[in-house]
Formats: sequence, structure tokens, C-alpha cells
Amino acid sequence: QVQLVESGGGLVQAGGSLRLSCAASGRTFSSYTMGWFRQAPGKEREFVALIGWTGDSTYYTKSVKGRFTISRDNAKNTMNLQMNSLNPEETAVYYCAAAARPRTFATTPSDYSNWGQGTQVTVSS
Repeated sequence: QVQLVESGGGLVQAGGSLRLSCAASGRTFSSYTMGWFRQAPGKEREFVALIGWTGDSTYYTKSVKGRFTISRDNAKNTMNLQMNSLNPEETAVYYCAAAARPRTFATTPSDYSNWGQGTQVTVSS
């Protein structure tokens, strides 16, 4: 099992930036793909970005590509999501997650076995 704790959410104006962080403890962090998901009120949880276990591979949902950057530091067991040019439609609870199986890539929530508690991101217009 791995424990995940997010931080860095908050209120920002449209066009602004936020940096989310995820701290992990427990199982071998460096063997698992890590992902960010978000869930707006009344909507399903959706994939935002992932980073492979070595940090060399990343993948983004189309709507955030070019604005968001995911990164990880395996020595510190941390992962970050830099979010730029935010818009109000991106208001949601953002979750970090660890893939269920080592050395695999996945974009669906069911492929992730460990989740943080979530951090609220609110973008005002």
C-alpha cells in the first residue's frame, strides 16, 4: 500500500497558475506510474495527466496539454502538477493516484489502487 497526500490547491483567478504536490509513503514509489485526476461537482472523475515510473514518460488529456506539466522526484517520493492558464471549467477536486500494478501506464481510475484525499482547486472568472 502507498499513502498519498496532496497539497497546493486553492483559489485562483482565470488565467492564473497553481502548483499541486503529492507526497507518497509506503511501497516502492519509483516502480509505479503516478497520475492526477479531477472531479467536478456532479461529474465523473476524469484523467488529467500521468507520469511513468522513471519520470521519462508523460501523457496529458487533450484539454490541458501545453498548459499543465507533471513531474516527479523519486528520491523524495513526490510528484507535482504545474497548472497554468487555468479556466473556471477546471474547478474541481484534484486527486493524485498510484497505479495498481508496477511498470504499467493507465488513464482510467480503475487502474489506480491508491488515492490521496484530494485538494480543491477553484478558478474564479
